[in-house]
Amino acid sequence: MKKYNYQPAAFLTMVLLLSAILFSFTKKTAETVFGGEGFEIYLNNKLVLQQFGSKMNEVKNISLNQTDGNGELAIRYFHCGQPGKSRVVTIKDETNVVLKEWRFGDTKTADAKLCCNVKDILALPKIKAGKKVSLYYTSTELPGGRKLAILTTNDNSQVQP
Repeated sequence: MKKYNYQPAAFLTMVLLLSAILFSFTKKTAETVFGGEGFEIYLNNKLVLQQFGSKMNEVKNISLNQTDGNGELAIRYFHCGQPGKSRVVTIKDETNVVLKEWRFGDTKTADAKLCCNVKDILALPKIKAGKKVSLYYTSTELPGGRKLAILTTNDNSQVQP
């Protein structure tokens, strides 16, 4: 009867098991979970909107109120793992007139946040008057821009369909 040496198979199994365990501890970002293009919007460090894949074309409402005034609105835009260049966040009215614009330098990390003061948004005359304004993102990778959300001030909920 021939004897088999199971030692190489056992060693390979252990290496694969150890690799799986070690890679399970890597940092999970929204991009690694969802993949591809997408964005997240934070209000005072709380995630209020996350859109990836086919959901990218759904534009939702985000309500701001005076208690948010001292905080910040932050956006993370994902370009399939690549950092965005020449990034711009814009607030426009219903006729696409630019009301406010923030420009951000290039970054080396793909998940860098773009931060805007909420008080700057709440100070805009259109939003003070209770009108809806739109939040846009533009970059070298997305020259036509993307409408991310509609901002309002007259609602108690933070995100609505």
